[in-house]
Amino acid sequence: MTNPDQKFWRGRRVLVTGHTGFKGAWLCAWLEMLGADVHGFALAPEAGANLFRDLGAWKHLTSMTGDIRDRDALEIACAAADPDVVIHLAAQSLVRPAHRDPLGTYATNVQGTGNLLEKLSTCAGLRAILVVTSDKCYRNDNSGRPFVETDPLGGDEPYGASKAAQETMTAGWRRGLLENRDRAPRLATARAGNVIGGGDWSEDRILPDLFRAIGAGQALDVRNPAATRPWQHVLDVLAGYLRYAEALVRDKDKNLPNALNFGPDIESAQPVRWILERVIETARAEGLDVKDWHHVPENGPVEAKNLALDASLSAKTLDWRPRLSQADAADWTARWHAQALQGTTPRDLVEAQITAYQELVAA
Repeated sequence: MTNPDQKFWRGRRVLVTGHTGFKGAWLCAWLEMLGADVHGFALAPEAGANLFRDLGAWKHLTSMTGDIRDRDALEIACAAADPDVVIHLAAQSLVRPAHRDPLGTYATNVQGTGNLLEKLSTCAGLRAILVVTSDKCYRNDNSGRPFVETDPLGGDEPYGASKAAQETMTAGWRRGLLENRDRAPRLATARAGNVIGGGDWSEDRILPDLFRAIGAGQALDVRNPAATRPWQHVLDVLAGYLRYAEALVRDKDKNLPNALNFGPDIESAQPVRWILERVIETARAEGLDVKDWHHVPENGPVEAKNLALDASLSAKTLDWRPRLSQADAADWTARWHAQALQGTTPRDLVEAQITAYQELVAA
């Protein structure tokens, strides 16, 4: 595995949608460190704790506020960014809110992606578009078998169905509108999920909920401690996205897969109980006062009990694999939050972990 190519990214115009979210903030920070000319389009940062806002001033980021469902705002943003590469993260990305507002979720995840692709059609210098979907795009029989890219798509709840539909629409756009067009950009999808890392304050996610409970001096209530997930650190996933985007631009013969999974080693999927106990152990070692968690009966939407991805195709085509084990990912996340609570700035923590990650990969 190698690091993202700084020579490739230096000075390159990159549009990141959803840049005010957790993954978007980390991605923009890394792109800045690589020397890219970054443009972001997203909703305004949510009230309360937000990593993008907490990172403070940006040196090489032009931030544009708007809704992916607003075609006029997107047209202005795409024209202003005039990107070489687009990484599309903007989404309604949570399972339980999708049950509360399924139509809004479909409008954002499916129609919003179509809006973006339509408005990007006027960007003459565009080389690659990477649409980030989710591991939940697959039809899940809860067998525990890791999904490969050719498995059937589906969804037993609104969020998963919206991501499957996003995949289908993107594939149709590529085949019907781009493949026979001269100088058309490459269009591909990246599938990952259960990304963890410092600065994630998203609603209804296990580790953000834990760190909110720590800050409030409360015990965490846990719905599904036995559910297994492909936990992975945000930097491992973003390294995959960046390497994929580089490869798409360089893929003159169009030999790259049009979709890739990004996940931890197949045999290392761990239950919610494990990730909680690992993070709590490390947080306590860092000096935080953490109360024990409690299991509470499930009273919300049905969620998959077993979820795993087979990322061997990413390893084969991109030489990508997670550099951090799931234990490392948990430890880095716990230490980030502990040090933030002890006064280190989010900007210093993010840049230090990006530097440390690049050194690990280069070693």
